[in-house]
Amino acid sequence: MTSNTMRTITQTTLGDPEVLHEAEVARPEPGPGQILVAVHAAGVNPTDWKHRRHGYFLGQPPFTLGWDVSGTVEAVGLGVSLFAPGDEVFGMLPYPYGAGSHAEYVTGPARAFVPKPAVLTHTEAGALPLVALTAWQALVDNARIQPGQRVLVHAAAGGVGHVAVQIAKARGAYVIGTASAAKHEFVRSLGADEVIDYRTADFVKEARDLDVVFDTLGGDDRLRSLETLRPGGTLVSILPQDLEEVTARAEELGVTVRAMLVEHDQAGMAAIAELAATGQLRVNVSGSYPLAEAAKAHAEGETGRVAGKLVLTVRP
Repeated sequence: MTSNTMRTITQTTLGDPEVLHEAEVARPEPGPGQILVAVHAAGVNPTDWKHRRHGYFLGQPPFTLGWDVSGTVEAVGLGVSLFAPGDEVFGMLPYPYGAGSHAEYVTGPARAFVPKPAVLTHTEAGALPLVALTAWQALVDNARIQPGQRVLVHAAAGGVGHVAVQIAKARGAYVIGTASAAKHEFVRSLGADEVIDYRTADFVKEARDLDVVFDTLGGDDRLRSLETLRPGGTLVSILPQDLEEVTARAEELGVTVRAMLVEHDQAGMAAIAELAATGQLRVNVSGSYPLAEAAKAHAEGETGRVAGKLVLTVRP
């Protein structure tokens, strides 16, 4: 008989990784249009440790973090016909207010999930949703990249960046990435046509006449990235704040700036699943930790040296 309680990672105050701790809470039940997922793996993303430290959209604790999910459907709510108990699924909980996957069970909208491709382990699938949807929505939905276009991906070895390189290549683009020299081989293995060492070279001089820039950095790098675009080009930023200066400069240069937050998206997840199933998209899991060691995963992530993704494993 399934227990009515579950383990979860929670916090009662904002701060360093040490504020994270295990707790036993009531297991949720799926509401109308929702599914209950027994979590096998859940990715850890920069937004997790930023919310842990600053609260941002979630406000003051207590709360449980985590938006990535890969697992098995445990139960379905009223009106759900797409899934049944026992189905293996993966997806992203509604961002930002649907957080809670760093737990043994989680509920979410049925249409936030798609079937997990057989070629992916739960650990791999748990690492993909947030970063892959971010890259897909930036490059495909916002920038609408086309075959042959020149695309610059900043932080190309990071969680979002290393997936963005692969999605851009799958769409037929010529891809340039920025990364430290130690990660150049990794970025090239993803399909990048050129890699720029941001520590020793000026990307504004090295990358010119671009159609699309994918900005994951913000600040001065976002502003300077506008200079690399051809007239009519597009910069998509996943940091939709402090846009006044960059928007004004874009108008002067005749280019477009789009700023976005990732959204849960079944159509996008289906496209991502297809890319993974056909070998066009792989996720690099840099490290995995049991649920109880979430604080260690956060500490590693905050070093800024991770290539790819970190994952919490909940079930075998």
